[in-house]
Amino acid sequence: MAVTVHYISEDWKLHAKCLETTFIPENHTAGVLSEALKEIVLDWDIEESKISCITTDNGANIVAAIRDLKWPWLNCFGHNLNVAVNYSLQKEKPKTDRAVGICRSINGAFSHSWLRRRELRKAQEQLNLPQTMLITDCATRWGSTYAMIIKILEQLPAIKRVFADDKSRRTLPNVTWQDIAVLEAVKDGLKPVAEFTDILSAENYVTVSSLQPMLRLMTNILKEEKTDVKMTAEIKSGILQKLESKYGDSTLQLLRKATLLDPRYKVDHIDAEHLDVLKSQLEVEMVTFWKEKNKPPVRIRVEEEEDDEKEVDGAAAAEMQPAKRPKTLGRLLGKVKQSTSTIPADQRAKLEITSYLQEEVIDGDDKPLEWWKENGSRFPLMANMARKYLCITATSTPSERVFSAAGNIVTPHRNLLKPERVNQLVFLSKICRH
Repeated sequence: MAVTVHYISEDWKLHAKCLETTFIPENHTAGVLSEALKEIVLDWDIEESKISCITTDNGANIVAAIRDLKWPWLNCFGHNLNVAVNYSLQKEKPKTDRAVGICRSINGAFSHSWLRRRELRKAQEQLNLPQTMLITDCATRWGSTYAMIIKILEQLPAIKRVFADDKSRRTLPNVTWQDIAVLEAVKDGLKPVAEFTDILSAENYVTVSSLQPMLRLMTNILKEEKTDVKMTAEIKSGILQKLESKYGDSTLQLLRKATLLDPRYKVDHIDAEHLDVLKSQLEVEMVTFWKEKNKPPVRIRVEEEEDDEKEVDGAAAAEMQPAKRPKTLGRLLGKVKQSTSTIPADQRAKLEITSYLQEEVIDGDDKPLEWWKENGSRFPLMANMARKYLCITATSTPSERVFSAAGNIVTPHRNLLKPERVNQLVFLSKICRH
């Protein structure tokens, strides 16, 4: 199990670090996983109250473990989209199974024969097609299946020419016009969401705040169009239906907070019915955070009667007597600005939210953390909330990338490394990379 931590530093930089790559020999039950996570948090001396959220896939065991720990949880957008796409394709069985199976058979026919690959390059050149290799998909990654279909449709004229000249064509897959129609329908159905996962899989810029706007955008782009064939419309409908079921009320409320705290969006993608509740929740969090961080000083007032005669040494007298402020024009005219520290925290929270929302949103390509770096001093309470929520990752891809690093460390020639040493090497490799 790989665990990464994401946080925003004082200079408003988003950081991602690998904490642990833990070997768990026991069955990966919810209890075992929750204990492992507790131990990691304890080892790194991380207060559970400071965990804004944990992003994982939809595995029943890890979801149950997080539920037992009572940590705020976000399910990985990439996994959700993968489940939604597979669900929509399953609804169109057996047509999609046959068409995708034929694509895989075509890939197999070329991957096992360098002669066919040579003939394919010749055919591509003669037909003025891109001279690229075919793509083999991964069953657990819908994006690779989509890329495979795109490539097969692009190279179909060259593929047919090679198959027609092949003497052993009886053993080659037969692509019918029905198969091509199905592949075209699948391509059109998946095209609107093809780039979403990659955009939200980064770990070096803010992603969670874009999730709510993206979900609303998908509702629009997955609507049935007049030019859509029936299968394309069904695929779009299936993706949207499954995706919406993956986000409950508590998760959506967390996404709304992140969206509001992003100066690129603010309330543009939040319904009015949710806005008041959202602002109230943020106000409470802002005040609570402020009170914990800034405990009010204890004030002692010393009063003495005129008749009392007490001997006080000069140093003590100077300490007890407040320093006299020089008279200035501003003080005489009453134009000295009142310190914001005298305003109650709950009123300051309301004022900050109101002022923040009245300002125009920034450009969609601007960096939200750069904006907070420049304007955080104007909204000190909200800046704390921005640090808390904008560091959350929309996908669990950063943790999955750790396994890629581990694959480069644990090789057939280095297969006797102990788990503790693997953990250390992965940790160091990620630190050096950053």
